[in-house]
Amino acid sequence: MSEESRPIRIGIVAGEASGDILGAGLMEALKERIPDVQFEGIAGPRMLELGATTLFPMERLSVMGLVEPLKRLPELLKIRGSLRRHFIDNPPDLFIGIDSPDFTLTLEAALKAAGIRTVHYVSPSVWAWRQGRIKKISRAVDHMLTLLPFEASFYRENQVPVTFVGHPLADDIPLQIDVSAARKELGFESDDRVIALLPGSRGGEVRMLGPLFLQTARWCYQRHSNIKFVLPAANQQRFTEIEEQLKGYSELPVTLLEEQSRLAVAAADCVLIASGTATLETMLLKKPMVVTYKMGRLTSMIVARMLHTPWVSLPNLLAQKELVPEILQNDAIPENLGAAIMQYFEDPLLGDHLEREFYELHQQLRRNASKRAAEAVQNLLEKKIDPSSKEL
Repeated sequence: MSEESRPIRIGIVAGEASGDILGAGLMEALKERIPDVQFEGIAGPRMLELGATTLFPMERLSVMGLVEPLKRLPELLKIRGSLRRHFIDNPPDLFIGIDSPDFTLTLEAALKAAGIRTVHYVSPSVWAWRQGRIKKISRAVDHMLTLLPFEASFYRENQVPVTFVGHPLADDIPLQIDVSAARKELGFESDDRVIALLPGSRGGEVRMLGPLFLQTARWCYQRHSNIKFVLPAANQQRFTEIEEQLKGYSELPVTLLEEQSRLAVAAADCVLIASGTATLETMLLKKPMVVTYKMGRLTSMIVARMLHTPWVSLPNLLAQKELVPEILQNDAIPENLGAAIMQYFEDPLLGDHLEREFYELHQQLRRNASKRAAEAVQNLLEKKIDPSSKEL
């Protein structure tokens, strides 16, 4: 087969469900541009439906926390070594690592050293902490695709070629939300005051923050008995854990849901939320929020020394100013959290101002991320991007 007629081969690795969603969107957009393109590496169910070939099951990479990755380290190293040998022996036209930076960046560095062009999709939080990792990223990546604009600015400042593609959530969530429909679906009246409680998706977060969120709900309810609460659990296991916690708060009118966080937030007047990616979805749903987090004292001291940003929540990071209150660590007590929540009810103009700010940020992120990512990949394939250039 001649060089001109052979299909384009792209190596691709997604290590978790969110990466599978991003990978599927990118694959679909690339197939529109390059119909005979082939993908192989590690793929999830959505990517497999689009024709990707997976060399290992994606769930073998889906590890979280500190202990589990250490237990699985020999297997993870074996998988990465096998992928490295496979792609060096059968070089693809380009390799794409999707998120999972601890796994993919080392693989990308080995492939780039072997002459294979590499793209990394979703920046690690190198702009926030452990900024020394930028040297490793520069050695590993020919082109970085970022979901957030301030990430792209950081890479340009550090001479790493980058394209800001926008965030898929901003494409998925409409600019205007049907609040009435969400309230009706959950059985709330139009004049109900509704607070959504989102203590996090991990077991450790629910154990640490769940009681704090319920204590805060009680504090609010004791002062305003017309308030109702909605609490979406991330999965069945979290549902069971939160259901047990709620036994001590039988007086609270709490609607407990399994999953359905987007519906819960859409129906709410404001949200008490753990710092994390859920704050981005809450912002895109245009909801006032109070952001909080607590962690162990030693972990907190280590993170504080490594953190290079004045804020932790994505709305504030995106705006580069404090739009929403962040109440963290020792300050995170029911009185402080409850008072911050009540401000939104006592001063409706605060919510109106936030809605306008969030709308503008939504528009900034709404870029058709998969299409823009595919365009950057195609340009690199066609060598329209000089690997030494700063941006597409």
